[in-house]
Amino acid sequence: MNPSNRPDQAPAASTAPAASPPKLTRERKPASRRSALARYLAVRLVLIIPTVWILVTVVFFLMRLTGDPITAMLGGKASPEEIARRRHEAGYDRPLLVQYGDYLLGILRGDFGRSMTNGNYTIGHILATYGPATVELVFWALIVAFAVGIPLGRLAARHYNRLADVSIRTFAILFYAAPVFFVALVLKLIFSQWLGWLPISGRASTRVAVVLDSKVDPDTGVYILNAILYGDFSYILDVLQHAVLPGLTLGLLTAGVFIRLVRINLLQTLRADYVMAARARGVPEGAVVRKHAFRNALIPVVTVMGMQIALMLAGAILTETSFEWQGLGFWLAKYLTARDFVAVQGIVAAIAVIVAAASFVIDAVNAFIDPRVRY
Repeated sequence: MNPSNRPDQAPAASTAPAASPPKLTRERKPASRRSALARYLAVRLVLIIPTVWILVTVVFFLMRLTGDPITAMLGGKASPEEIARRRHEAGYDRPLLVQYGDYLLGILRGDFGRSMTNGNYTIGHILATYGPATVELVFWALIVAFAVGIPLGRLAARHYNRLADVSIRTFAILFYAAPVFFVALVLKLIFSQWLGWLPISGRASTRVAVVLDSKVDPDTGVYILNAILYGDFSYILDVLQHAVLPGLTLGLLTAGVFIRLVRINLLQTLRADYVMAARARGVPEGAVVRKHAFRNALIPVVTVMGMQIALMLAGAILTETSFEWQGLGFWLAKYLTARDFVAVQGIVAAIAVIVAAASFVIDAVNAFIDPRVRY
């Protein structure tokens, strides 16, 4: 037997150096996180295209189902030959798919067409003229929604199933379910007719509006900014007074959503293990809610904000109509009544782009706040 193969003899120690344990490459983790975030944002950015395309397509064909706009506007007021000539000039006598293709090509070129009823203005001019008013209204409504919704949602969670909680939940449901025009009528009745505290309509008094539209350089289209640039405190006060009721009407609708979101998520967070551990360490309840639970409970609220912007833009139509706030919603209602296809399609396409862009920004912010959404 070969001595080297004897079982009672230990094998000779190898002279080769022992392999060192693999080193952990911590440097790749940030790169991996960045790539995950980049993929997440790229997917969300690509999804904007089909979202806008589907909405624009649906609006295009729904508007065509209502009939011919030229006949609707001129029926009984012009001869059949005049109507046929106008239809040919507007291109409504061509096949529907040809009209649809031309419309999509125009959108890709940035040409949304011209209004048939509002001085033959381009849709771009209409958006630039009346869009800032809608942005201003949504800004005031967001202030109301945050100022009312978040504190009340937090208060309801802290007083779970008690009188304060039940009252706040009832308040949230009522304002979320109430029609926008009904809330507008009630607020106007109370604060304008009975108390006489606030103006009933418009973005500013006639005298102030004339100055803010013609004597401010640069003209931002947002009255509160124009009033600040003009430097007259009485003008600023006038604009703020006119913004209270429309902002409350649209903001309370969204505040109802925020109340329920904050309440539900704060209740779930207060039952988490790390919150229980903080209480076991003797941390006061106010500090537990403020430092440990409340911040994490706001993450879903940030996520839902993108959808709430879409809800606000939809509610802006009725709000602007109720208060004669001449923004995109006000004029969209006018164009729908006049059967102005081009203007309606252009405004809806612009709103779709705004909502999609806002949703993308909210998704990006949420990805930075909560890394779990990237994977």
